[in-house]
Amino acid sequence: MKIHSRTDASAPLVGQPVLRREDARFLTGRGCYVDDLKLPGMVHAAVLRSTLAHGRVNKIDTRAALAHPGVLAVITAKDLEGVASKIPMPEYMTLPGYERYLQWPIATDTVRYVGEPIAIVVAENRYIAEDALELIDLNIEERPAVTTIDQALRNEVLVHEQAGTNLASNYYVKRGDVDAAFASAYYTRKEILRCHRHTGMPLETRGYLAQWDESTGVLTCWGASAIPRRTRDRLAEMLRMDREKIVYVENDTGGNFGVRGHFYPEDLLIAFLAMKLKRPVKYIEDRREHILATKHSREQSCEVELAINQDGTIAGMRARLFTDLGAYAGGGGGAVVPAKTAQFIPGPYKIDNYACEVNVVVTNKTPIGTYRGPGRYEGYFFCERIFDLACADLGLDPIEFRRKNLIRAEQMPYNGGKLVPFSPESDYDTGDYHRTLTRALELFDYDNLKSKSGTLIDGKWHGVAVCCYLDSTGMGPSEDARCVVKSPTEVEVYVGSSSSGQGLETSMAQIAADQLGLPYDSFRIFHGSTHYVENGNGHGHSRNAVQGGSAVFIAANNLIAEILSLASLRYNEARDNLEYRGGAIFRKGESEPVATFEQLVQSAQATDTIDRLQATGTYKNSALTYSYGAQAAHVAVDPETAMVDVVRFLTVEDIGRAINPMIVHGQTIGASLQGLSGTFLEEFVYDETGQILTGSLADYLVATATDFPSLEAETLEEARSKLNPLGVKGAGEGGISATGAVLANAVSNALASIGVRVNDLPISPNNLSRLIRDAKASKATGAPVGESVRLSISHGI
Repeated sequence: MKIHSRTDASAPLVGQPVLRREDARFLTGRGCYVDDLKLPGMVHAAVLRSTLAHGRVNKIDTRAALAHPGVLAVITAKDLEGVASKIPMPEYMTLPGYERYLQWPIATDTVRYVGEPIAIVVAENRYIAEDALELIDLNIEERPAVTTIDQALRNEVLVHEQAGTNLASNYYVKRGDVDAAFASAYYTRKEILRCHRHTGMPLETRGYLAQWDESTGVLTCWGASAIPRRTRDRLAEMLRMDREKIVYVENDTGGNFGVRGHFYPEDLLIAFLAMKLKRPVKYIEDRREHILATKHSREQSCEVELAINQDGTIAGMRARLFTDLGAYAGGGGGAVVPAKTAQFIPGPYKIDNYACEVNVVVTNKTPIGTYRGPGRYEGYFFCERIFDLACADLGLDPIEFRRKNLIRAEQMPYNGGKLVPFSPESDYDTGDYHRTLTRALELFDYDNLKSKSGTLIDGKWHGVAVCCYLDSTGMGPSEDARCVVKSPTEVEVYVGSSSSGQGLETSMAQIAADQLGLPYDSFRIFHGSTHYVENGNGHGHSRNAVQGGSAVFIAANNLIAEILSLASLRYNEARDNLEYRGGAIFRKGESEPVATFEQLVQSAQATDTIDRLQATGTYKNSALTYSYGAQAAHVAVDPETAMVDVVRFLTVEDIGRAINPMIVHGQTIGASLQGLSGTFLEEFVYDETGQILTGSLADYLVATATDFPSLEAETLEEARSKLNPLGVKGAGEGGISATGAVLANAVSNALASIGVRVNDLPISPNNLSRLIRDAKASKATGAPVGESVRLSISHGI
């Protein structure tokens, strides 16, 4: 891969694999994370969390803890009475019924999951705070726990008694006439499939630091949040403050993957304590707390039905989706998972008749939120898995079946309908879905490799599969950026976008450098603070390039307008007779510049008019862009150990336009690795009392780079979006989208001869060995493997 010179302004930087400027400080230990911050007089907080999944709080006596030397405060729910409220759901991202299941920042009379905050101690250091937690006299009367979707639906035990039901939300979305499609179909099949509970596991856990300046009435908060302004606005609402009096600063962040895109109890508690004590308060989550209290995700099961016409086209699809929300709905994200799953079950296929009933239940488990590719990973597993099962029934080639049913390029934009309650009707904007499938088959050498599928080679069963996906990206409604000329060789660019490792500083500098025709190293990018620009919605939904990049593009062009206006005055030339190109001002039609950028700025400095050389840009668009691709997997399964070797894994994705192909490649490979890790290794397991059994990284396994070394990716740029000036689409989540689906199909193809069907995730050694044992036992009865598991999930309402 050619690395573009960082100071060469003669060629466009957008589209070049420029080395990430952030890496120098990260790799040399000069990054600044929340725990690196130290303020004068800073004190430390520790949280007492429930060790029971469900119980009534009879007693909390904090006197001994408060008397412990070095302890400054002990806070319980009573201390927040009249000060704070339940954590609200954002109006732009909620589901009907969720308002009944909101969370108090600290448990009041009932605890509802292991890890729920009960009290918080502030002390001179973390060691004292942790010791003081042990001195709190706590009495909780344990109650039966609800730990499965089936239990929740029976309503025998209510997680929230005042709500009268565990069914937090129930709604129905559709397009076309589904009943008619099934009535006239040549073939139908119904299956129940299950996706397991797991989540993002960033290297850096959550952390917060808050400082209250009583003299100015300003609250400053530091935290690794994906949504600084939304977090600030939520804080202002709950603390009844003017939002302009709160500054939220995002530091360098050690990963996000969706889990930082929520408002957590600690966001409020640390701010409240800083105001109460009038001293800076820091809280850093440890890894066990992260496992217990940071949002989980993915746990859903789906009764999905497929109807096929005699010519092999899909007549219709319908689904009944069941989502385990955990104990609470507050903080955002919990609506995204079921809603986006329902949207993406039809995949990138022309399924004009589709319906989905969505059922969300509360249980006594950690609340759920978003994890990279929320709803995509689950939805494509449900969709692509039943496709392969249907193809096996009908003797259809699974690749040709997909080719026949993919939306065609000439059908774009394709109306996907209104499948998300909190979003408008959405069109798939541009794309040639057949092209990414064909390219994946070529790169994977599928025609030669498919003959190995289902064969035993050197004691291992080999399986091959290919799946397709699309991904909505670039969520609106808007984003701001601001360009400020500081000197002839320095331009500052302020953005509302935030970063957690996506190379934001590099990509935004590339965009600005191209537009202004200046050296790349002239630009300094500032992000992550609420006082940089008026409007910014952070990152998430792969929106930084689409929204933030477009805002920088517009701001740079607005700055050019200011440059020309100033040049008109300085050089006594009509504004309309001037143009800006390549870092200089020209009279139209002339090749010799009137002045270079450097000369104009020097003149502005000399005349004290440099303040005129700044401009803001706002990009407004709520229409989503849709990236799309195909993934291929070749696995080898040891039937004795149930270990799966991933021989090759390939992602081909079209993102419209890559600002920095090297960054995009890293995002795709990283997302793919996370998908493989989630499919084979990761799972939160609970017992019947609601205790989590995978409470450390010794039990909750996370892949490293050496576990799955054979990952490949190719990025296409053939279908630019028409919705933004850069033609870009999001690129951060596609690589994880169909991993569960394609791996489940590949393993099932490998073990088809012995009757194994992978209908439940994860494909862990324990689960797969059980399926292999069941397959061998079923030979005598003829019962298909997976049937007993499938029928044990009733989900009756």
